[in-house]
Amino acid sequence: MVRVTDTFPARLGRDIGGTPLTPLARLFPRDDVRVLAKLENRNPTGSAKDRSALGIIRDAWEAGRLKPGTVVVESSSGNLAMAAARLARLLDFRFECVVDPRANARTVAAIEAYGAKVHRVTEPDPETGDFLVARLHLVRSLVEEIPGAISLDQYSNVAAIRAHAEGTMREIVDAAGAPDRLYVATSTTGTIGGCLRLVTDEHLPTEVVAVDAEGSVLFGGERGRRMLSGYGAGFVPPLSEHSQPARVARVDDLSAIAAARALVRAEGLLAGASTGAVMAAALREYDSLPAGATVVVMVHDGGMAYLDTVYDDDWVAEHFGLPAAALHRFVDELLGKA
Repeated sequence: MVRVTDTFPARLGRDIGGTPLTPLARLFPRDDVRVLAKLENRNPTGSAKDRSALGIIRDAWEAGRLKPGTVVVESSSGNLAMAAARLARLLDFRFECVVDPRANARTVAAIEAYGAKVHRVTEPDPETGDFLVARLHLVRSLVEEIPGAISLDQYSNVAAIRAHAEGTMREIVDAAGAPDRLYVATSTTGTIGGCLRLVTDEHLPTEVVAVDAEGSVLFGGERGRRMLSGYGAGFVPPLSEHSQPARVARVDDLSAIAAARALVRAEGLLAGASTGAVMAAALREYDSLPAGATVVVMVHDGGMAYLDTVYDDDWVAEHFGLPAAALHRFVDELLGKA
């Protein structure tokens, strides 16, 4: 039991971070280029959001805003909620999250298994047509309705940036030196913001590429249809003001799906939709990399929660009109086997 007078327990941060870098020599086979994957799926709940959740929760705890019994309400596509739900169990606060229909059923089930309460929006915001905006409206309503409830707002909380600067990017540099290029999927922009902060503060030569979804409004994008969760956004989060990537690589849903499947076929690494987008962007630019380059690609989360979507032929055919045979040919092309 955590007492109100306790400081933030140091033990809670010991199993988050310290994730490995591993070469992807089968998917990226050039002898003169090194491509390394930062395996954020090795965090306790399986994603980079373990770092973000720890950062914003520890910040609120140390500031006295959060204590045992406090109700925290957050919007999430799934991973941040799962990470926060785990920490809520360990710190004895109550956690409620708002998700939309794109959230993976397995992820939602895991959030509920941790004991969190899940609220579901069923319709997008009528003005923007976006589910994320609808989720944020519901978060505000719940905070007003629930006595003493707070939101830590992952979309504006700079503690997430600090967590990834001091954690994710520091670990990359310590393990492999400053890479020539880093591909990071974007949504709240906490991960890329943290990586960019260290690159800027230490004047590193790394080109940081923001991988965004087609249909996302981040970094000047145009709103459109998006079926996959985990990357892209329907509004511009305040946190993005801290991020100025070298450039933006926009990836459509089908390319992300095919690249995720290519990754597991080549490397035996089952990853989520945002990682598929990262791989698609890196594969698209791979042949043009200069000899001697070191590239790091972020594996933002694992793929078990996406078995019913990204890795389901029937789901892809239903939502994109692409038969299984055509999808498999697409993957073969990425693997150079067509």
